[in-house]
Amino acid sequence: MTTPNNSRYDANQLTVLHGLEAVRKRPGMYIGGVSSTGLHHLAWEVLDNSVDEAMNGHASEITLTLHKSGDTISVADNGRGIPVDKHKQTGKSGLELVLTELHAGGKFQNDGTGNYKTSNGLHGVGASVVNALSKKLVAVVKRDGAQYKMEFAEGRPTTKLLKAADSTQVRGSGTTITFTADPKIFPRTTFSPETLRARLETTSFLHRGVKITFVDETNDTRETFKHENGIADYIQQVLKERKARTIHDEAFAFQKDGETRMEMVFYWTESTDEHLRSYVNGITTAAGGSHENGFRSGVSKAVRNYMETHKLTPRGVKITHEDIREGLVGILSVFIADPQFQGQTKDRLNNPEVQSQVEGALRPAFEQWLNSHSSVAEQIIARIITASRARAASRAASESISRKSATNRLTLPGKLSDCAGKSREDSEIFIVEGDSAGGTAKQGRDRNNQAILPLRGKVLNTEGAGLQKVLDNKELSDLVIALGCGIGASFDLSKLRYQRIILLADADSDGHHITTLLLTFFYRHLPQLITAGKLFIALPPLYRVDIGKETHWAADDADRDRIFAEFGSGRSTPEVTRFKGLGEMAAHVLWETTLNPKTRRILRVDISDGLLTDRIMNELMGKDPSSRFKFIMERAEEAQEIDV
Repeated sequence: MTTPNNSRYDANQLTVLHGLEAVRKRPGMYIGGVSSTGLHHLAWEVLDNSVDEAMNGHASEITLTLHKSGDTISVADNGRGIPVDKHKQTGKSGLELVLTELHAGGKFQNDGTGNYKTSNGLHGVGASVVNALSKKLVAVVKRDGAQYKMEFAEGRPTTKLLKAADSTQVRGSGTTITFTADPKIFPRTTFSPETLRARLETTSFLHRGVKITFVDETNDTRETFKHENGIADYIQQVLKERKARTIHDEAFAFQKDGETRMEMVFYWTESTDEHLRSYVNGITTAAGGSHENGFRSGVSKAVRNYMETHKLTPRGVKITHEDIREGLVGILSVFIADPQFQGQTKDRLNNPEVQSQVEGALRPAFEQWLNSHSSVAEQIIARIITASRARAASRAASESISRKSATNRLTLPGKLSDCAGKSREDSEIFIVEGDSAGGTAKQGRDRNNQAILPLRGKVLNTEGAGLQKVLDNKELSDLVIALGCGIGASFDLSKLRYQRIILLADADSDGHHITTLLLTFFYRHLPQLITAGKLFIALPPLYRVDIGKETHWAADDADRDRIFAEFGSGRSTPEVTRFKGLGEMAAHVLWETTLNPKTRRILRVDISDGLLTDRIMNELMGKDPSSRFKFIMERAEEAQEIDV
């Protein structure tokens, strides 16, 4: 490769980002992105600082206020207050240092000699990152009988540290941080009251006795959370949310103090999946980590030891770890002095020593509990044996599916129009609703690398359905065979026959329902395809809008109105055609709008919040209709048009 003569690369071409410029330049490195998840991460960073004060015995009350504008949050605590005296090395006040320097704070020496025995994060970047990504931030500190205030914009001080002239009315101590998310950084700066409320309530469960108040000025509400029983109360709420029926009345609850403090509580339920919520120093670890590994290992070993001691394993039955933990619903919370999180977003714990600590504490305690609760133990063992037998039957069925799949084209479903090309690279399969739409898609596709699999109507709702029932459904069985990667115990991502799986349904409410049913199937039975980034949703147009000689495609009513406003002003009257379904589109139109990689719009399916996704799936797709009814009634006014 040659370099043009007029191109120079020397020291003058190097860019140096000072202070918090790097955060504004690459926010994703610090908060995971600028989506809604990243936006709310700002609130969590400020909240976590107040929680650290409470966790270490310095605060008892925390108040989070969502202001009327929706883009501004205040977090106040009655802790010690951020130091305001001058830092010897930098000459800055402690407050300015914490809010303007990436690696500054009081949490680096948390080995018993510092100010924090445990904390939510040790990177020392949280408060300064929030400051960097805020249009405005105001810090108010009360300590030593006085009140101090300092203001910032985009990470830079806009005022000096100001001491209130009259401090006679100042009582107590604490810190209040008020920040407004910067619209230059975030496409959407409105915080979700539901997301904030859920996080605050969870925090109150994990830190028993701490009073946490949520003031929502957007809805004019105020709510206070305080749970003296901690996670024992929390698991009851989780069971209620999941509508899970326990098979025994008394939970196993365990608490251990020491260098690594841990709390856990769990039940076995009638559900077919395992549901564990884990936390480190009050931080949600959605991606798990060493503490979860220790928990699962401890539970499995205790159960195995109990079964072997009491000779409870039936002949011909092989008990797996999955059988033991099927239906288990639990809460695990650990507090450690030096947490090593994976990235600033802290969704996975990497401390290897914590695994053995959790396992070593849990295994003997749980085994002893089983021995002293023999009637409950018998119920749990019976549940595990039933799960093992059911899993063996499902395994045989899934292996049968796997044997029929990718290696031989003759075994593929007859209605599948496969790719003509042999290479899997850049290949994709469209899962299409109905034979009519499937026929149009087959005519319009690129035969070399696009496959079409039409499904008949609305597929089985698989929320709560076992694998055997799923595989007995012909439409879903054909889909699994076409994908070639197997399902359940036989799943193998390397055998997936396509690079992309694209759900293609009509753009109306019926089509959205079909897409939701398919998403439920993938989420519950083939989640590996979602985490691997293989699943997509196509966005076919609902309207064709002709304005003069120009043709535009609108995905929905809002998109149609946008086109009117942007292109229709002062021109001829727009002609609007509403498609009743994909089947009535001409093949070349479907290609141009939906199938052509250069012009189409598709969305990759991603799970940013596993706990929230699980709850929504359970509420809206589960057997209990009351949650769906409530959801519909609360949002009835949002529906402008319903297809019937």
